[in-house]
Amino acid sequence: MCGRYYVDDSTSKEIRKILEQLDAKVKDFPKLTGEIFPSMPAPILAAPDRKIAPDIFKWGFPGFKGKSVIINARSETAFEKPMFRESLLSRRCIIPASGFYEWDSSKNKIFFSVKNSGILYMAGLYNNFKGENRFVILTTEANSSIADVHDRMPLVLTEDAMESWLLDSSGTDRILRSEPPVLARSFDYV
Repeated sequence: MCGRYYVDDSTSKEIRKILEQLDAKVKDFPKLTGEIFPSMPAPILAAPDRKIAPDIFKWGFPGFKGKSVIINARSETAFEKPMFRESLLSRRCIIPASGFYEWDSSKNKIFFSVKNSGILYMAGLYNNFKGENRFVILTTEANSSIADVHDRMPLVLTEDAMESWLLDSSGTDRILRSEPPVLARSFDYV
């Protein structure tokens, strides 16, 4: 779970602002809208110097022995895992998206998004590997809006939790245990 998501610059003013800031920051960078797959560069929000700013990181930590990519971390056990512990303490990020995809048992592609909003904020962690910043998406137990399709879902942040997630380590555990908002689903999104 969360193996693919979508960034649509025409549906969200916030994502458009992020992409515009990134375009000014990084010249000649690949297109950052559309369907985002593991190992692709994507826009994120981070606060490495205690100031929230957009950046471009690659999706996925290198796997063991460099043979795979780890794209998600379980929010319930991230503190226990050496790969994620330090990032959870000091390198949290937010991945903005229009929504994410899951496939049901009949292999139908379903798009999940926040009701009445053009943007979904996923909690993430980042780290630097051989000079390259990379992120993973935190997942949690699925709530009622997705449980019939998949048992996991991204840890979706509410707007009022975003600043706390990035800047306040004392609230991290509470956010990790919070239930994400109910999501809308669609079978015909991009």
